[in-house]
Amino acid sequence: MSDKRAAPGQARALVPARLQASGDAAPQLRWHTGRMPLQCVIVDDNEPFLKLARATLERQGMAVVGVAANGAEALRQARELGPDVALVDISLGAESGFDVGRQITPYVGKIILISSHDEADYYAELIAASPAVGFLSKAKLSADAIRQLVT
Repeated sequence: MSDKRAAPGQARALVPARLQASGDAAPQLRWHTGRMPLQCVIVDDNEPFLKLARATLERQGMAVVGVAANGAEALRQARELGPDVALVDISLGAESGFDVGRQITPYVGKIILISSHDEADYYAELIAASPAVGFLSKAKLSADAIRQLVT
């Protein structure tokens, strides 16, 4: 990892090194000083929701660096982009968002599970056993809610 030199009294921002030993190596993740937008990938099989969520979160100051409709796309994007957070729908058609979350965990900073239903109580044990830092219903999805879970 290299660092960019900051003026005296300012925090340094760590940036990912460009060389990796393997194509499977997880990119090194950034830390935030509050000036860099949080980078996220949204994983959901509902295309209208992807468009709406992306527009909403970007308007609220997040950088949506990718969207994926299935586990294979999510894994590819997580490996390539190394986002700070991945929002993963619990139900991805025939796929389980819990399984997808476990697969992409090595390549992302944090996982947040999402659903169109407020299912936190129903899935409480599965959420607790997952690598996710929490759950958000899609109706309550916002940049502030995401920041509260990841910081």
